[in-house]
Amino acid sequence: MHPISDYLRLLFFTSGLLIGVQVPAFIDQYGKSLEAHLLESTAALREFEKDAERYFDGDLAQLIAHYQKHGDPVIRDGGNSINAIYIRNQVLAQAWKSFTTSSYSAYTHVLLAPLTEIKKEVWRSYTYSIILNPSAIISGLTGGLILSLLIDICGMLVTAGMRRLLQPHQ
Repeated sequence: MHPISDYLRLLFFTSGLLIGVQVPAFIDQYGKSLEAHLLESTAALREFEKDAERYFDGDLAQLIAHYQKHGDPVIRDGGNSINAIYIRNQVLAQAWKSFTTSSYSAYTHVLLAPLTEIKKEVWRSYTYSIILNPSAIISGLTGGLILSLLIDICGMLVTAGMRRLLQPHQ
């Protein structure tokens, strides 16, 4: 092999490694953002839950229905607003449950079913960092290995293609 190709392979491996170690950091920041949104949503519902407890035996759906059936459009719209907060809270709670089920559920949640607005929010404010825990090390080494293998395979295919083109036809 040529020294240049050795350096390129090292460069691609290192690039894959650095990209790979960002995965756990992004997952961590996504989880913190998801939890913060859930806590905020839960706090926003707290007073309405107290009213539901006081007037409707704790049934928030009955409180919302009561607001929505009211003759005053302002109160009706307030019921729609409470309902929106309630639905958002349920979505966030389900996402948090999916995110925290097991040690790898955070990865599967973010990869397969993230909450789009939270993922976009994290991307916008993402701060690159290197977390050196076992997960980050495995992710980084895997990223480096995969990128290096892809480059090696592409290089072999190009080399084989060039040989076929330059080889005289029989």
